[in-house]
Amino acid sequence: MADTGNRLRKMLESPSFDSANYVKQLSQQSDGDRDLQEHRQKIQTLADETAQNLKKNVYKNYRQFIETAKEISYLESEMYQLSHILTEQKSIMESITQALLSTDKDETAKEMQAAFPKETEEGKQRTLTTLLEKVEGCKNIMETPGRYLVYNGDLIEYDVDNMSVIQRVHAFLMNDCLLIATWLSVRRGAVRYKYNALYDLDSFATVNVKDNPPMKDMFKILMFPDSRIFQAENSKIKKEWLEILEETKKNKAVKERRKKEEDVPRSPVRDRPDVSSNPFLEAEPVASEEVVDLSLEWIQELPEDLDVCIAQRDFEGAVDLLDKLTEYLKDQPVTQPVKDLKSKVDERVRQLIDVLVFELSPDRSLRGGPKATRRAVSQLIRLGQSTKACELFLKNQAAAVQTAIRQLRIEGATLLYIHKLCNIFFTSLLETAKEFEMDFAGNTGCYSAFVVWSRTAMKMFVDAFSKQVFDSKESLSTAAECVKVAKEHCEQLTEIGLDLTFTLQSLLVKDIKAALQSYKDIIIEATKHRNSEEMWRKMNLMTPEALEKLKEEMRNCGIGSFEQYTGDDCWVNLSYTVVAFTKHLMAFLDEGLKLYFPELHMVLLESLREIILVAIQHVDYSLRCEQDPEKKTFILQNASFLYETVLPVIEKRFEEGVGKPAKQLQDLRNGSRMIRVNPESTMSVV
Repeated sequence: MADTGNRLRKMLESPSFDSANYVKQLSQQSDGDRDLQEHRQKIQTLADETAQNLKKNVYKNYRQFIETAKEISYLESEMYQLSHILTEQKSIMESITQALLSTDKDETAKEMQAAFPKETEEGKQRTLTTLLEKVEGCKNIMETPGRYLVYNGDLIEYDVDNMSVIQRVHAFLMNDCLLIATWLSVRRGAVRYKYNALYDLDSFATVNVKDNPPMKDMFKILMFPDSRIFQAENSKIKKEWLEILEETKKNKAVKERRKKEEDVPRSPVRDRPDVSSNPFLEAEPVASEEVVDLSLEWIQELPEDLDVCIAQRDFEGAVDLLDKLTEYLKDQPVTQPVKDLKSKVDERVRQLIDVLVFELSPDRSLRGGPKATRRAVSQLIRLGQSTKACELFLKNQAAAVQTAIRQLRIEGATLLYIHKLCNIFFTSLLETAKEFEMDFAGNTGCYSAFVVWSRTAMKMFVDAFSKQVFDSKESLSTAAECVKVAKEHCEQLTEIGLDLTFTLQSLLVKDIKAALQSYKDIIIEATKHRNSEEMWRKMNLMTPEALEKLKEEMRNCGIGSFEQYTGDDCWVNLSYTVVAFTKHLMAFLDEGLKLYFPELHMVLLESLREIILVAIQHVDYSLRCEQDPEKKTFILQNASFLYETVLPVIEKRFEEGVGKPAKQLQDLRNGSRMIRVNPESTMSVV
């Protein structure tokens, strides 16, 4: 049989297998319907074996699939880091190349200056005037004294977002500004261009754009928060634009620095009166004003470097530059040039803070988790904005938690949904707490804000929890299991010193109290309904299996002496009403102890007392009304079971679960007394 199955398997797995031809041959070779049925059974068996093997392979390789996915994720992260390192290395190489080219350019400029006489500023101004006559709307450009033309040429402007051509422009670079003019479609005499924009050299930064064919020979001008991209005619002209723009910005900075140094007032010693010859004049110390050296290249380029760092999202580099400047000026006198430099830097600091605040806004992507905010938070703290960083960090995490809860799919099984909800919320809270402790380790004043935020987040969790567990009218057993799961997850937060158990309990106490009272009312109504139909007859369970099952249930409830109430065959010497009442009372106690915390002590105790009182009153009423001696004896036997067996077990389990005795239940049992167990006995309830 096995050989036949193997041959059939090989035939079906063959690449040249033809199903139509196979069925035709099978029909010709079959003797009747029985052969076809047997063959069909073989194919079905083969299909079942194949499906079983496929399922085993899936289970066998499932863990490998998960591990492979993790490895791919790790590899992706390493590749991203490697790409970042290569980008940094490339930028360093480009800066070195630019520095070498700048050195060669300076030497070439010196040689050209020695070989050819330099054009005077008057000649440059005349050239600028001649060119500006061709530009419409810029008559006031030449009103600034000392302004002259450095370089000009045609460029093509591209859209920053989609890299599409916008327009053709002509750029005029002057010694203190850059003029952008657009071409006129219809020339009017000598006028060929129209004024578009004028930028001060200190207000923008120039960035080289990497060639990406067909987009090449481009450079970008950054005016935070805007930017413009221009394309030169070829790479040589692009290089000239970049070099001349850089050189012109440096020349302007040097000229302004020298002008400020010349404007510093100096008190000549020779103008002071001779103190030695005038006895009525007291000697005054000569005030020597210390001049801060701001001629260093990195200080001159600091505002522009900050603009570039902000535009390129190099927040760490920007803050490093600010720290370097602060360290340099720490012990220096505050002179007017220093104030001017600080005013320029402060404007960049405000821009940097605005960008970092935007990075932490809840509107940004929330997929990265708490670690995704670390970069912006750390830089805000370094800038002295720890309070703002704390506020934005917590707002960001609150939005992330709320989004995760909102996206959680509501399953049909409530307990399954609560498991997922607790896993998402408490895991997010734990990660947020660890990240907060790492980011704000040196800012202990922010921890109170985190505690307040944790309580707010817990309230958001309880709202979602109560809506699914209590508002949907789940059973008390389901609610108890759900609350137990939430407590277990909440206790995990104590690993990091965060205890929110009391907060969770205080937020849930109202809903749990309502659930206990609602379930108590259900048990009381069901007990009263059974009492109204009570016939005081012994239970007949019909089968030994049913009797064993009832004994097992009573043992699980803590009633080990239940066997003394069982009779011959399948009889139980108790009424159906008393047995059902015992089951419901024990189940209510078990679920109530799972939900228990100190604020619910009296609620649970009073609920148990009211339920027990219903059964006691029914037994008392039946004893007083029953005239049949046999039934009266049977009622007393049920009463004995309640008082001597059930109530002591209730008191013991309540004390074990709560930690203190149930005085009200003891008083209830002691206040009800049984008199001689005989047909003439009666029972009263106080």
